[in-house]
Amino acid sequence: MDKHIYETYLRILREELVPALGCTEPIAIALASAKAREALGAMPEKITAACSGNIIKNAKGVIVPTTGNMKGINTSAILGAVAGDPGLGLEVLSKVGPADLEKTRELLAEGICREELLDTTAKLHILITMEGGGHTALAEIRDEHTNVIRLEKDGVVLFRKEEPVQAAVEEEKSDLDELNLADILDFANTVDLTEIRPTLARQVEYNVRIAQEGMTHVYGGRVGATLLRHYGEDVRIRARAMAAAGSDARMGGCVLPVVINSGSGNQGITCSVPIVVYAKYLGAAEDTMYRALIVSNLVALLQKRGIGRLSAFCGAVCAACGSGAGITYLHGGDYDTIGRTITNTLANVSGIVCDGAKGSCAAKIAASVDAAILAHEMSMDGNTFGAGEGLVKESVEQTIASIGRMAAEGMRETDTEILRIMIGQGSGC
Repeated sequence: MDKHIYETYLRILREELVPALGCTEPIAIALASAKAREALGAMPEKITAACSGNIIKNAKGVIVPTTGNMKGINTSAILGAVAGDPGLGLEVLSKVGPADLEKTRELLAEGICREELLDTTAKLHILITMEGGGHTALAEIRDEHTNVIRLEKDGVVLFRKEEPVQAAVEEEKSDLDELNLADILDFANTVDLTEIRPTLARQVEYNVRIAQEGMTHVYGGRVGATLLRHYGEDVRIRARAMAAAGSDARMGGCVLPVVINSGSGNQGITCSVPIVVYAKYLGAAEDTMYRALIVSNLVALLQKRGIGRLSAFCGAVCAACGSGAGITYLHGGDYDTIGRTITNTLANVSGIVCDGAKGSCAAKIAASVDAAILAHEMSMDGNTFGAGEGLVKESVEQTIASIGRMAAEGMRETDTEILRIMIGQGSGC
């Protein structure tokens, strides 16, 4: 295939499929706080955590990893300041110990942290300001969970990205704009796996491990365990259950890292775990499983290019589309068959909204993977929903574009209203 496309797809996978500890929005808050604390050079006496609406939505109701049962923006900001390692990126909280948690509880009780809604056009935007020891400090993250764009101490700029943030975002989008289904399948079929095997092997190792953790221990609503207990051991159920169990654990504060997709651990789990379950069931060779994982991850990202990382559209749907495409690939599906799987999935569950990261994400993952498996089986039988049925268009690429438009443009006010309801604004809330 074209060398430029080949190298671009490799770069996308290497940059997207990285480890993260805990839900990425509270982790990003903790990272910004750890950066500000490092700049301050003292333990803060006051912290202000100003966050965009989508960050608030996704950090409000999820347990912060390493804390056991502590939730929220204030917890993330204080714990990041107390014990975060700013050099570890999305694993910033991996060194937290019992004494750090006790100190965090004390500072929470003292009320040193105040959260605010940040006035910004960016969906992913965090501004942490601190006071302590007679000094002030500031750290700002925008557009990506680890993209620190500014550090200040006492009003003096210590670091600022020279390249405008918007330019960086456009560069990211230009990579994703290279994605299309035909090239994804060509790449998956021809890529030298030695160039991407370590990335994929880590995704399998981490994400299956947290799925097993969620299946065997009590986290959240135990969606994964419930599915197996009441629906049986069929491969279709196990694929749903294992993916949901990974989310049970992740949203429930499990300290195990996962490999993310589109900046999301839940989406990384959904892209990968059902593929592993089906590959084992089918007796597929390891290389075939890895090629199916490439299809799954890139198909999920293909949809996200028109939606963005954070929106009112549930990302589990995009990730489940990817897993459905990968499952069809494992069954020998070609471009048309895989295209039908994607179309059938989107025609079914594209109306699921994101109302923040929390325990019920596991149920949304289970529902989305169920839809993807149904879509796969319909497609293998030669059945698909036709153009003109709702948002379904003549081609799979056009259908993906129509869903992206609906999510990015049509659901903009939905996103705002969800946030208002969650933070108690408006009538009756």
